[in-house]
Amino acid sequence: MSVQITRFVTNQRMSQAVSYGGFVFLAGQVAADPSQDVKGQTTQILKRIDELLEQAGTDKAKVLSANIWLADYRTFNEMNEVWDSWVPEGHAPARACVESALAFPQFTVEIGVIAAA
Repeated sequence: MSVQITRFVTNQRMSQAVSYGGFVFLAGQVAADPSQDVKGQTTQILKRIDELLEQAGTDKAKVLSANIWLADYRTFNEMNEVWDSWVPEGHAPARACVESALAFPQFTVEIGVIAAA
């Protein structure tokens, strides 16, 4: 039996999403415009997550797990305002949120998710 692996928005280094075995794995997403505050960056990231999930044939109601990295834990409440309005009622995923130095200092938040296909 052949197992199908499908990669989305891919290059030599990484894919933004990979579908395999009934799951969709997203790479950590950051804002396209990092000049915005944590709310603005979170809004951009969640929009991008919606787009990637749609390309992979799923949606945010099927997100199983989320990892969130904040550059500054003091922005937790602001990020959660955007997050809470994005998560469909009754479909909150398992989630971890940590403070971490991100790869580039202009980013305030990074989010990666795993969803059912």
